[in-house]
Amino acid sequence: MSDQLSTPASGAGPVRPYDALLLLSFGGPEGPDDVVPFLENVTRGRGIPRERLKEVGQHYFGFGGVSPINAQNRELLDALRKDFADHGLDLPVYWGNRNWAPYLTDTLREMVQDGRRRIAVLATSAYASYSGCRQYRENLADALATLAEEGLELPRVDKLRHYFNHPGFVEPMIDGVVESLTALPEEVRAGAHLAFTTHSIPTAAADTSGPVEEHTTGGAGGAYVKQHLDVAQVIADEVAVRTGVAHPWQLVYQSRSGAPHVPWLEPDICDHLEALHGAGAPAVVMVPIGFVSDHMEVMYDLDTEATAKAAELGLPVARSATVGADPRFAEAVRELVLERAAVERGEPAERCWVGMLGASHDLCAVGCCPARAPRPAAAGVDSPYA
Repeated sequence: MSDQLSTPASGAGPVRPYDALLLLSFGGPEGPDDVVPFLENVTRGRGIPRERLKEVGQHYFGFGGVSPINAQNRELLDALRKDFADHGLDLPVYWGNRNWAPYLTDTLREMVQDGRRRIAVLATSAYASYSGCRQYRENLADALATLAEEGLELPRVDKLRHYFNHPGFVEPMIDGVVESLTALPEEVRAGAHLAFTTHSIPTAAADTSGPVEEHTTGGAGGAYVKQHLDVAQVIADEVAVRTGVAHPWQLVYQSRSGAPHVPWLEPDICDHLEALHGAGAPAVVMVPIGFVSDHMEVMYDLDTEATAKAAELGLPVARSATVGADPRFAEAVRELVLERAAVERGEPAERCWVGMLGASHDLCAVGCCPARAPRPAAAGVDSPYA
């Protein structure tokens, strides 16, 4: 694959025992003919009619049938490889997706054929949840099971910890908010509200997100909500320091896709904009803290749908940038790899974090972010591929 980088096995020096990094992402269509097959991959097993998928696909067709996520992953790959090379790390970087080419199983097969035996995995999801963590671990287990059936020697895969509160993830978002505030008309800037947005998930999944000891009752949201609130507070506090204004803020949600009768996290961003307008807020900055890059849910749900709602209300809005391939994020990934490598060697590891929650766990415990039906998952305490 042209997007991969194949060199002789490394795994020496400060990255030992790792001999490769795998960027594991969601994937997206790269042309109109890809849209419905991609959505079939995403929704496999749910029994959603093809005609309904064509309706959902209109979001993609409005952008030429191309999701920006693959191009953004290529930019991140380039940024990671440059950062590693600039710091003398001999660690090849590969890329595999859950739902579109390059598929995870194909990439892992290539890595094995290239002699990779100990692989660090970076998922493009920063927070704890079933879809953002456990499901990627299940994908890894499925891919490893396929390779085992093919008679290949299986590598060990270690998923890097959640990085929602790593400075290299948070600092670019702070800059983005400050820049977005300056883009608002001067007369409404000081009174602008911050709407921190993330993907809505079923409340049942939110309540059981994270390790069992972090699960809460009564819809309080478990680790998923706690982690987002912690990041939002850090950003809001630093924006106040930099601008001299303490902007009101709230965590809100977007991109709901479930059945209407199933409770999901609320309020929705568009409903929130209506409420703010009704309460007299002069302007809003939408801050997509739940997303690593400007993929379709950011470009459509915020830049198109929510922005149109704001225009309908006559409410000035701006949308701040996601982290993307910011060099500080690439640096954060390098630090996460070196941190985990030290842990695996039994050496002290310096862990970088901001906020109140501390550094996340390295290994997901039994019962962490459970699925509705138990399935094997790699890179955890209960992994069948330790």
